[in-house]
Amino acid sequence: MTTNTTEVTVPPATAVPQGAAVLVLEDGSRYVGRAYGATGRTLGEVVFSTGMTGYQETLTDPSYAGQIVLMTAPHIGNTGANDTDMESRKIWVAGFIVRDPARRVSNFRAQRSLDEDLVNDGVVGISGIDTRAVTRQIRSAGAMRAGVFSGAELELSEAEQLELVREQAGMAGKNLSQEVTTPERYDVPAAEGVARVGTIAVLDLGIKRATVRYLSEHGFDVVVLPASTTLEEIRALAPDALFYSNGPGDPSASDAQVVLLRELLRDGIPYFGICFGNQLLGRALGFGTYKLPFGHRGINQPVLDKRTGRVEITAQNHGFAVDAPIEGEIASPEGFGRVQVSHISLNDQVVEGLECLDIPAFSVQYHPEAAAGPHDAFYLFDRFRTLVQDRAAAADTTTQGA
Repeated sequence: MTTNTTEVTVPPATAVPQGAAVLVLEDGSRYVGRAYGATGRTLGEVVFSTGMTGYQETLTDPSYAGQIVLMTAPHIGNTGANDTDMESRKIWVAGFIVRDPARRVSNFRAQRSLDEDLVNDGVVGISGIDTRAVTRQIRSAGAMRAGVFSGAELELSEAEQLELVREQAGMAGKNLSQEVTTPERYDVPAAEGVARVGTIAVLDLGIKRATVRYLSEHGFDVVVLPASTTLEEIRALAPDALFYSNGPGDPSASDAQVVLLRELLRDGIPYFGICFGNQLLGRALGFGTYKLPFGHRGINQPVLDKRTGRVEITAQNHGFAVDAPIEGEIASPEGFGRVQVSHISLNDQVVEGLECLDIPAFSVQYHPEAAAGPHDAFYLFDRFRTLVQDRAAAADTTTQGA
């Protein structure tokens, strides 16, 4: 959604107290609060997450790269931070907005305070503002470009701060996978005591550690690859399955990964994609994508599984979606046979999953690993394992018959 800023009048300058921070939205709105985490300047797209728990998993989810995240839960930081709940190697959010940060840590698992992590990773934040008001504004006007200013950056005039916010590029058209992907390949073997299914090639577009762990626990030897991996490199692995992870940015800007996926689908490799991987499957099949007004972020998003009629409460983090009819079978514009929308959002009827009926591929627009979040969608790992096993059994039968 494009926000009209041509008629905005910047309000008169107001005094900002020492130790303060200011959130500035592209429509000219300003919220004065307290500096939280690192001080300085940060710019990004402001979005809100409705999760009541799991702030550390949210902060370390690479899908949030380039975004200033507002937590709708008012009290954040009370359980501190620890190494176990890190979903990647660092905090990825561009900035952090909370209503009431905890004054002390109170949890036996805590190794440090959340504020320490924010400072160590240079994440500029703001606290003490009316986060409910900002959330309502985003829900009305859509996600906006924004900036948080504190410390020496408060010496900038209000007009200068607003200009910096409006000069930055929006999320549409951004390719951020190269910024968050693993710099080099790494392997995680199938978990001990689990029947091995085969090797799965995982394209890391911003993957979370829990996803890799659950693939391993479902019998896969996991090979995690950089986003720039070529078709020849994946074919050389001769994988039994293919996985595209979650990740940040605009799916329409990831042409290389779409072309790669089309070729691998034609090879007949079973495919499972989540979040960004769902959007890229949609593009590979020939459908378009579009930017949602304010996206789906949090761990309480209701989704209907059309196959079973079951309602799942899911963990989500996405600002784009696949543009496809939600009813009936659809012929893939790229020639991959019949496709159907398998899951839909019960909040706004957005496509939440795709299922190919003539090739072994499916995807969902949410996080079945649920880190953090509900476990309603955990069955998808079992569904994919069964798909890969059935595919291998069919291939063996064909080979023996020949």
